[in-house]
Amino acid sequence: MQQHSGNGDRFAVVKSSGEDGVEGSLGGDPQRVGWFRFYFDDDRWEWSPQVEKMHGYQPGAVAPSTQMVLAHKHPDDYRHIADTLELIRQSRQPFSSRHRIIDVQGRVHHVVVVGDLLREVDGTVTGTHGYYVDVTPSEQERQDEVTAAVTVIAEARADIERTKGMLMLVYGMDEASAFDLLRSRSQETNVKLRLLAAQVATDFIALTVSEQLPPRPGYDKLLMTAHLRVHADRESGDGTVEQPSQDTG
Repeated sequence: MQQHSGNGDRFAVVKSSGEDGVEGSLGGDPQRVGWFRFYFDDDRWEWSPQVEKMHGYQPGAVAPSTQMVLAHKHPDDYRHIADTLELIRQSRQPFSSRHRIIDVQGRVHHVVVVGDLLREVDGTVTGTHGYYVDVTPSEQERQDEVTAAVTVIAEARADIERTKGMLMLVYGMDEASAFDLLRSRSQETNVKLRLLAAQVATDFIALTVSEQLPPRPGYDKLLMTAHLRVHADRESGDGTVEQPSQDTG
């Protein structure tokens, strides 16, 4: 896995004094992010309408399978993804990747997959789940809309903007895709976007303690569990952002 060098303080926290309504004001296309689940033992997939559309299908038109998932991989990425899926099934690891898919219309999509383990109540690992993020370069009009919206809420965006930058650095995605991913986590976990962004920023800073970024699975785990630490903070009544424990970091 590729790692990036840089200054150890590049993830310095900036506190936000903005309103919570900022989450609806930064733009971004919800069709660029969708969820998936892959169950190891019965080789079964589930995915959201957004992921179906990334592959060129209408929602509900097909039942995904490993064969179908692999059939859509770009020829240059096929073997790597096939080997990765076999490895994670055997070793019970989350699916995490950046690769290309080809939809049924023949269009190439660049996607980032952010995953975590799927567990039963007793902790037994049954599969992997997470998000597909379509990071295919967007049109200039969309970039202009994002820029204009960000300008309007400049004073309220500090935590979100900083966390977006971290996601861009760690996952190699553009600004709009980073926001789409962060917003999807906020909506699914029912945590305010600004609070979630602040927790993710704190977690990433705690993990990044050397000149090189740690392996990506560490960041995946923190991103997928940040809401738990926000909820714990709420229950304790503490106004500070919680540091990740050894189990989550």
